[in-house]
Amino acid sequence: MDALRLVALVAASAAIAGAARRTPVPAPLLLVAAGLAASYVPGVPDYTLDPHVVLPLILPPLLYTAAVESSYLDLRANVRPVALLSVGYVLFATVAVGWLAYVLVPDLPLTAALVLGAVIAPPDAVAATAIARKLGLPHRITTILQGESLVNDATAITAYRVALAAAVGEGISWAGGAGEFALAAVGGVGVGLVLMVPIHWLRLHLRDSLLQNTLSLLIPFTAYAAAEEVGASGVLAVVVVGLFLGHRAWQVDFATRLQEEAVWKMVAFVLESAVFALIGLQLPYVVQGLGRYGVGEAAGYAVGVFVAVVLVRFVWVYPATFLPRWLSARVREREPGVDWRAPLVVGWAGMRGVVSLAIAFSIPVAVDGEEFPARNLVLFLTFTTVIGTLVVQGLTLPPLIRLLKLPGRDRYAETLAEAQAQSEASRAAEERLDALLADERNALPQPLADRLRTVLDRRRNAVWERLGAVNETTGETADDTYRRLSREMIEAEREVFVRLRDERRIDDEMMRVLLRRLDLEEAAAYREETDG
Repeated sequence: MDALRLVALVAASAAIAGAARRTPVPAPLLLVAAGLAASYVPGVPDYTLDPHVVLPLILPPLLYTAAVESSYLDLRANVRPVALLSVGYVLFATVAVGWLAYVLVPDLPLTAALVLGAVIAPPDAVAATAIARKLGLPHRITTILQGESLVNDATAITAYRVALAAAVGEGISWAGGAGEFALAAVGGVGVGLVLMVPIHWLRLHLRDSLLQNTLSLLIPFTAYAAAEEVGASGVLAVVVVGLFLGHRAWQVDFATRLQEEAVWKMVAFVLESAVFALIGLQLPYVVQGLGRYGVGEAAGYAVGVFVAVVLVRFVWVYPATFLPRWLSARVREREPGVDWRAPLVVGWAGMRGVVSLAIAFSIPVAVDGEEFPARNLVLFLTFTTVIGTLVVQGLTLPPLIRLLKLPGRDRYAETLAEAQAQSEASRAAEERLDALLADERNALPQPLADRLRTVLDRRRNAVWERLGAVNETTGETADDTYRRLSREMIEAEREVFVRLRDERRIDDEMMRVLLRRLDLEEAAAYREETDG
């Protein structure tokens, strides 16, 4: 039964996420809405988030995928705003939202309110970055949102542990809390630094791409578990390893890179889809657990907490954006041209997600025989904050971005830079080819040597052609037409191979070998088309 429930969840969430690609609604929002609707459909089984599954089994691969795809150089260039959001803002939100909840909700202990603040402090930028890329936000804003999402979970989990210790009466001091935070941060980074070099060495020396990809799947879980085992931040360990391996991915052979990209895209798609659907499916559980709090009363508190979460982010983002510029000429020189619109987008892109719910579900029901104060209310307020930010901010972020008319990515400038880079690389390849052919050990018949030069010219000219004129009839560039005709020719060859197999003139094994060659050629053409 459990296996069928899992299969049903994955299949349904994948289908909804696939359907979302054909609509203007971001997939996370459609998945949450579907989960909310399905939670009250008769016959739908109960799905309860288990923090022992989400934190060690779902969070590491999602973080690893995001880290590998992030740019270490871009993050390093934006380390100040990323650190202010992922560390400074999370700690500020923990205290500010916790205190406001303490004032708003009668009989809620301050320690329990701080636990709530820590739980809902970290934004989940999966939806925000997806929208940012889709709408072509400036590259720097997208980088900052990505960087924030990589590190803020570690800050929030550590802040939660400190607040929880205080809530259950362990008498932790401010110094003790700061020490635990430092241990988690330094230890997590340290574990990542220790693991990243030997893991990369293994990736370079394993010659079997299947073994390399098996290792790739184990990396995030290994890094997370190793750090947690010594009391450090598993999140930071995963991020450090992922950033290093992503920065060095060019050193791994092409077969591994191609397989890894396909495997991790599938893993991220399945996990993200299932996670957002799970968020919506939690509604019956959190409502039933309210106990002495009526739904109407709890809903009033939920609105107050939601407003507090939204306002507190703006209270932090604007000063964190402009104060350093007012105080430092160096910052003004390095980050020119920032106006009020960019922090408005960053402030509104503070949607919460599954990490907040997973942390909330990990709050113990009782400690030493004493019930945790207002646990069910904390769960409800976390759930409503996650849903509220995903729906309200998620739905309004695209029109807000369009309304602000932020300068988007300059596609022409990007294509020009790509063309110049390809031209420089092709020139180096041509010089290498001339040197190799001058050696009699590398003698080739002239048609084969010309073929090498033709392929080189094709790569060099393809990007430049995207900048040129288009066919007035079809709207295609010459490069587009070349790729389309190439794929038509490949399809004609594929049909012949299948016919020859059916006529028993070649066997299946030979057909698979021939088809694989065509598949690789078509994959190269398709990749050039999608990259372009």
